Amino acid sequence: MTAFERVFFDIGGVLGSNGWDREQRRAASERFGLDEDDFQYRHEETVGAFESGDLSLDEYLDVTVFWTARGFAREEFTRFMFGLSVPFPASIAIVRRLQAADGVRMATLNNESRELNEYRIRHFGLCELFDVFFSSCWLGVRKPTRAIYERALGMTQTDPHRTLFVDDREQNLAPARALGMQTIHYREAEQLASELRGLGFEV
Repeated sequence: MTAFERVFFDIGGVLGSNGWDREQRRAASERFGLDEDDFQYRHEETVGAFESGDLSLDEYLDVTVFWTARGFAREEFTRFMFGLSVPFPASIAIVRRLQAADGVRMATLNNESRELNEYRIRHFGLCELFDVFFSSCWLGVRKPTRAIYERALGMTQTDPHRTLFVDDREQNLAPARALGMQTIHYREAEQLASELRGLGFEV
């Protein structure tokens, strides 16, 4: 039996592809003929508000893409944007096995805009696995800001020393460790399962 009370999982890069990172934006730039440098500049100006829930998807697109007339529809761009999200079946299978273990409570802890986050939760089937989603769009803060970890711990009333956080980016793991949380730096599903077993989980 593991000594952990709760496991937090990042979504993008762990349970599925990244939602709207540089590689996805580059693909969109190429598909729709956007000036990649201009798009990147406009994205950087708005991404904080977008992922913290202060800008809707439409407001974000107004600034980054549809600030000028385009030869494609907003719905076409949004459909392409959402279509870039692909689940990682092997990682999700590990979470499913964890869910079946007695005493293991799980949640997500991720940076994402509201509309994309909701789409990915449905598309990846995550409501079957998690009953709470600590996303930047609803908490109003983003990783690696210390406050997002403190809010997730406070809202679950979980002892950080009995908490595990899985993320694919080291910069997001460091603040969690500073609070006393155990961490796993995700690289692939097999490595994740191996490290979980080393911590006493039955996966």
